[in-house]
Amino acid sequence: MSDDEKAQLVLYLTQSREALLWKLDGLDDYDVRRPLTPTGTNLLGLTKHVAACAAEYFGLVFDRPFPGEIPLSDDDPLLDLWCPADESRSDVLDLWHRAWEHADATIEALPLDAAGHVPWWGRRGGVTLHRVLVHMNVELARHAGHADILRETIDGFAGLRAGVDNMPDEVDWPEHVERVEQAARLSRST
Repeated sequence: MSDDEKAQLVLYLTQSREALLWKLDGLDDYDVRRPLTPTGTNLLGLTKHVAACAAEYFGLVFDRPFPGEIPLSDDDPLLDLWCPADESRSDVLDLWHRAWEHADATIEALPLDAAGHVPWWGRRGGVTLHRVLVHMNVELARHAGHADILRETIDGFAGLRAGVDNMPDEVDWPEHVERVEQAARLSRST
């Protein structure tokens, strides 16, 4: 595997990281924390979860332990998906930045074929940096997509990432939504 492959994987990882963080911009503490799905999914929780994943996958997996606490607990298996009132946005963003600095150092230090072990994957836990980069790209893209929907639900804010909103200007969105709703209603009778 080449340096170009590694650079591509890192590029997409970075874009998804930036996109997820962008979804927090301009929201107050309540809106970044409030549960917006029946399972409690929220923007700050997604951010905390991805930071915890980065700390584990690019730390423990490659015997490069993250230098700090990771919000994981046997007592609360969902701890990394929400924030208690006494955990600030700054706390989560600090974890995010430290986790990704550590991840970036691991990625920089190791070749794509570097071996690691994911203990929570059981017998199939033998991995390479390449596989973990692919896994984390999928993980981040999935959660950035969740963040897209949550943010649009909160205030209608939509777009791909900062500087590239990817939303056509000429669309009359309320008209489009009505057209989609009409098609859904008509489908009930067919």
